[in-house]
Amino acid sequence: MNKVQLEHMDDHMLLSIINEKLRLECESLEALLVLYELDSGHVNARMARIGYHYDAGSNQFKAA
Repeated sequence: MNKVQLEHMDDHMLLSIINEKLRLECESLEALLVLYELDSGHVNARMARIGYHYDAGSNQFKAA
């Protein structure tokens, strides 16, 4: 996943990929953002647009 792919990806597909990466590769959202050089505000805004927010306890984006 890179920035160009992120920009053109459907929000729900992005949600699925990010949650998979959080589950399998990264211990936190911050670690994922650093690893893939993603902007926190942009990712959170995209997830909020489809009604999801990051839940640190489960390390996943969940429906609001």
